[in-house]
Amino acid sequence: MLRALEQIRRMRGGAQSHLMRCSDGFYYVVKFQNNPQHRRVLVNELLGTRLARRLGLPTAAVSVVEVPEELIRLTPELCIETPRKRIPCAPGPQFGSRYPGDPRHMTLHDFLPDEHLREVKNLHDFAGMLVFDKWTCNTNGRQTVFFESRRSSEEMLEAAAAGETGRSVGVYETVMIDQGFCFNAGEWNFPDAPLRGLYARNRVYQGVIGMQSFAPWLDRLAKVSETVLAELAGEIPPAWYDDDYDALLRLLEQIYRRRTRVPELLEMARRSSRQPFPQWT
Repeated sequence: MLRALEQIRRMRGGAQSHLMRCSDGFYYVVKFQNNPQHRRVLVNELLGTRLARRLGLPTAAVSVVEVPEELIRLTPELCIETPRKRIPCAPGPQFGSRYPGDPRHMTLHDFLPDEHLREVKNLHDFAGMLVFDKWTCNTNGRQTVFFESRRSSEEMLEAAAAGETGRSVGVYETVMIDQGFCFNAGEWNFPDAPLRGLYARNRVYQGVIGMQSFAPWLDRLAKVSETVLAELAGEIPPAWYDDDYDALLRLLEQIYRRRTRVPELLEMARRSSRQPFPQWT
C-alpha cells in the first residue's frame, strides 16, 4: 500500500480531495473517507476505474493510499470544510488517483476550445467511455482532463508531409477522471436517463456513425466475468463500505447483469432531444 508523505494543495470539486506526494515518488489526488459526498464514492472510484481499464479506456493509475494520523495532525490544510467548521481528514486507507505527470511542470486543462479538440489523438475514447458510463450509470456528467504531450518522430514526419510544419509539435491527450458518481454515488442504484454519462460537448462524438462505433468496448464489456468483479472487489478496504459486504455483493450482481443493457441505453441517448451523435446513419 502506498503511503502519503506530503500534502501539496487542495483540489477543486465537491469531494474536497487533496494533491499529495506519495511513497512511490508520484503525486496522487486523494479522496478521503469522510469526504462531503459519501464514503462509498471511494469504492466507486477504485472499482469504476479498474473496470474502465478493463475496457481499454484512458484512466489514471489508482491505488489505496495510507494517510497517517501524524501527517494530518501536522498539516492543518488536510481538513474537510463545512459551512460551520473545519473537520480533520480521516486517517487510514484513502483513494488515490495518480496525477498524469509532475504537477510542478505539467498543466492540466478541463476544457479545450473546438480547434484544439480536433488535436486530441485519443478523442475516439469518448465513445468508449460512454459505454462505461451507461453501464455503471454515472449520474454525473463525464469528467476528463486534457494535457499536451509531445508528438512522436513518426507523427512529426506525417505532419510535415501534410504541410503542417507551422503547427506546434504538441498534441493533446485526454484522461478520464472522477468515477465517484458511478452507481449513483452513495445510493448504489441505477436510475438510468438518456443524457446521463454524456460529455458536455457533442463534438467528441463526431466519429460515432452507428452502434458499430461502440463495438470494441462492447466486446470487452461482454468478457467481464463475475470472477473478475469478485477479484476487483477484494482490493477494496472494508471501511469504505462500512463492512457491509452484502451491500457490495448486491452491487456487483447488478453491475454484472447490466452488461447486456448497454446497447439499449446508447440507443436511448441517440434518440434524445440533444442528438449527441450527429453522424449516426
